[in-house]
Formats: sequence, structure tokens, C-alpha cells
Amino acid sequence: MIADIESAAKADAIIASSSSGLSVSEIQTGARHPARIVLGHPFNPSHIIPLVEVGGGRLTAPESVAKAIAFYAATGKKPIRIDKEVKGHIANRLQVALWQEAICLVQRGIASVEAIDTAIAYGPGLRWALLGPFLNLHASGGSGGVRHVLQHLGPAQREWAKDLGTYPESDDYIETIAKGVDAELVPYEFAEVLRQRDELLIQLLEAKRSLSQIP
Repeated sequence: MIADIESAAKADAIIASSSSGLSVSEIQTGARHPARIVLGHPFNPSHIIPLVEVGGGRLTAPESVAKAIAFYAATGKKPIRIDKEVKGHIANRLQVALWQEAICLVQRGIASVEAIDTAIAYGPGLRWALLGPFLNLHASGGSGGVRHVLQHLGPAQREWAKDLGTYPESDDYIETIAKGVDAELVPYEFAEVLRQRDELLIQLLEAKRSLSQIP
């Protein structure tokens, strides 16, 4: 595929992959001009969500990454730079960490699928939509900020972390989660849920853009 793209592209054109799994180093293997191949990983719905993860591989020129970041920013996106290649990039790894524990809580009988969705959607998810995890921690620390909250809660969080679940080794859990999702959606039409979600996302983004002190 890269060979076909390169045959039709100018030598200085940036080639950006939206892959959520393949590394840029894998993608640029055998390319004639690997220095211009970058990661440009968006998030669904990509026409609404601003985030784009941008990074390079072993043979990517730093100026190619900078050029891609400038391009995405100019289109109204919110690009972030990945300084070092890692499987799954950044945001997907954070999502997998949450999904891993969510699945484990269901398997352990601690909470239902619906309860876990509600816990995030009406709890920390609301704050995360406005500020990232570190700034939210900083806000939790009062006048002492993130230093205080990490010093104060660090020991407890280390204990909680030891009790976190691991991702299931087999697919046995899938039916349990699927039935939980089906039960949660009984009162709703999912297509309309997604339509209203997109509407609210647009409203939220417009509200955030109107505030000068929200990063």
C-alpha cells in the first residue's frame, strides 16, 4: 500500500497512517522516502473529536512530524506528539487500562455493566471531558495541588493498584459484557443515543472553545 501511495505522491508529501496498532517503523519498512511517513491517529467520531496522535518511526524526520502537527492544528484539530513509539499509542492505552478494570469488576460481581457505565459517565468522565487526569489530580489537591494529593493518597492508591484486575486470557467474558450492554440499552434506541451523543459533543466543544482558561 505504501509503495502504491509513494508512486502517486510527491517526494516531499507527508504520508500519515491512522493505524491504532501498527507502528510507524513497521509501516515505513521498504519505503523509498521513509522520512516523510508519520502517525496521524484520530478518534471516532473523527469528524467531531479533535484529538490526533502524531508521531514518527525510526526513520521519520523530525520536521515531518512537526509539519503534520502544524497541518492538523491548522484544520482545528488538537494534535499531540508521541515522543516514543509504543503499542496502541497513548489514548488507546489509557482506554484499555480502564476497560481492563471495568471488565474485571463485572467478572468479580462487584457491579453491573450499567453501573460501571454510569459511574464513568456521571462521575470522573464529566471532569475528564474538561481537564485531563493530571490537572484533575492537581485540582483535587487544594492549595497543595498535585504534590499534596499524590503524597496524601499515594500509599492508598498503591494498595488499590495491587488489587486491579488483569485482562481476561480467554473470550469467556465477552458474552457477559454483551448481555450487560443489551440490558442497559433496553429503554433506548442506540442510533438515537449516538446522534444525541454527537450533538452534545459538538455543544461541549463549542463551549470549551469559548473559554480562554480551559487547556
